[in-house]
Amino acid sequence: MYQGKIIDFHIHIGRKEDWLPWVNEYFKEINPYLFQHFDEIMTPIGIEKYLIDQGVSYAIILAEYSPNVTGVVTNEYVYDFCKGRKKFIPFASINPNSTKQPEKILEKCVQEMGFRGLKLYPPYQHFFPNKKELYPLYEKLIELDIPVMFHTGSSIYKNSKLKYGDPLLLDEVAADFPNLKIIMAHGGRGFWYEKAFFLSRLHKNIYLEISGLPPQKLLGYYPDFQKNTDKIIFGSDWPGVKSIKDNIETICNLPINENSLKKILYQNAKKILRL
Repeated sequence: MYQGKIIDFHIHIGRKEDWLPWVNEYFKEINPYLFQHFDEIMTPIGIEKYLIDQGVSYAIILAEYSPNVTGVVTNEYVYDFCKGRKKFIPFASINPNSTKQPEKILEKCVQEMGFRGLKLYPPYQHFFPNKKELYPLYEKLIELDIPVMFHTGSSIYKNSKLKYGDPLLLDEVAADFPNLKIIMAHGGRGFWYEKAFFLSRLHKNIYLEISGLPPQKLLGYYPDFQKNTDKIIFGSDWPGVKSIKDNIETICNLPINENSLKKILYQNAKKILRL
């Protein structure tokens, strides 16, 4: 069993009132223990204890501005949640459809609040990631030397629109910004696995993140998984999974070597985040 450090690249936090009703119902169905002990667990101390129990060394904590699909967990809330806790790595969220000059908001989040990356939700926020209006934001990400994570692939949530989650839309972004560190969250989940995997091999600056995917099915989704472990990153999508530890153990039991496990669970993320 792998004994090294682990970075979980995909953790959601929030209050029940921050999430829309169908999101609460989904989390409650998937993770009933959390909802039975919500006020105890969904706190900075509670999450930190939980991550230690699950064997996680560091976790990306995500803000989210998707008011019509999942809800709003503000950058300010995530900043306060993560403040003073070295295990937590905050990622900002910006909704390009409701924000003028998003690059200025990003700069404030990074320089004044210590955010270490940006998460964008095209299927939830209803925008194509290759639209030219976003190019100043990508230029700012490069200037600040922080990564951007895109939700790619499908979603079960009401009002999400899958056409915006096609990983191929990131091909143009990666080509136009070869120094932009791009993470494809959920690895093209649904019917774009092959496309997402190919892009992560084609572009040196695109990484495949596997949150929200049943780990026991990874080698079926990506038959050449072992050949691309320099570009694959572990994420859980908690609380959309019952147990982070179980997912880690399942990945460790796949027929891949120890060096590859180290890359997927820690080293690739460490490199991107400059830890």
